[in-house]
Amino acid sequence: MIHFPAQRRGPLSALSLRLAAALGLVLAVVAAVYLDRDGYRDVNEDGLTLLDCFYYAVVSLSTTGYGDITPAAPSARLVNVLFVTPARVIFLIILVGTTLEVLTEQYRTGRRLSRWRRSVKDHVIICGYGTKGRSAVSALLENGLDRSRIVVVERSPTALRQATSAGLVAIEGSATRSSVLIEAHVKNAKSVIIATDSDDASVLVALTVRQLTAGQVRIIAAVREAENAPLLKQSGAHHVIVSSSTAGRLLGLSTSAPPLIDVVEDLLTPGQGMALAMRSAERSEVGRSPRELDSLVIALVRRGKVVTLSDKAGAVIETGDMLVHVRDDRPQQTSTPG
Repeated sequence: MIHFPAQRRGPLSALSLRLAAALGLVLAVVAAVYLDRDGYRDVNEDGLTLLDCFYYAVVSLSTTGYGDITPAAPSARLVNVLFVTPARVIFLIILVGTTLEVLTEQYRTGRRLSRWRRSVKDHVIICGYGTKGRSAVSALLENGLDRSRIVVVERSPTALRQATSAGLVAIEGSATRSSVLIEAHVKNAKSVIIATDSDDASVLVALTVRQLTAGQVRIIAAVREAENAPLLKQSGAHHVIVSSSTAGRLLGLSTSAPPLIDVVEDLLTPGQGMALAMRSAERSEVGRSPRELDSLVIALVRRGKVVTLSDKAGAVIETGDMLVHVRDDRPQQTSTPG
């Protein structure tokens, strides 16, 4: 099942409001009839009870009108003319409006689903919307990827609600199942990020994605244990990030070199100061040393491989190189006129 981003007001909320309005209208008519119950006549000639008033209000507002209870006194007839009849019209409007609301919402959902299926392409699929999945989405958005190009695959109803509340399209189901990934249009995806809670599930997802895409879609996966990283690469993952090893290294650095932790956190936290970025080499930079540039270049990406500046190959920038550099990520301050 595909869940689209949450809208400001859902159909359930609209239906609840209409139901409350209809119930309030019925109660108002019951109160008006009960207060003037002596002005009504029923076929039993024993007067109107509260239940009779409810019965009269319901059949009158629904336009059934069996005629077994009729207004006899002038005051009762006046109440029917000035209050019950307009209430009947309003009640019908509420019923018709509710039906139209349901039909319209179903039509809009169908149109939205059809339009999404036609347009989804070169998107990023996030398998798992836990802590790792949410962080991956945040990083993608910070790098300029549009929300419409992110699709979340998740089984947890709570995580699905969080994803749709964040403005993302979410597909309910397990990413280990081919049918769910096909629903996410994995063959047209740009990349698949595997951020599941277990390494076993990550391996199964990688195998399923590779089988469906024949290795044409880039797979990035996260694992807890380093010993599972080779297995994930054999399963088809192009890049594997070991979360436990990375956390362990940071813990070690926090003891031996505490300032380095601050630098790493600064690089990984958006809007704090420094941030890692990558851009294409400009024509004027080709043939120059990366160390001569104004921006702080720390590595080159050449034909899909990382080239460090300490290598001989990294001494000169070549055509087609990507520059990995550190940029200033602090929010721009706008000066106010004095």
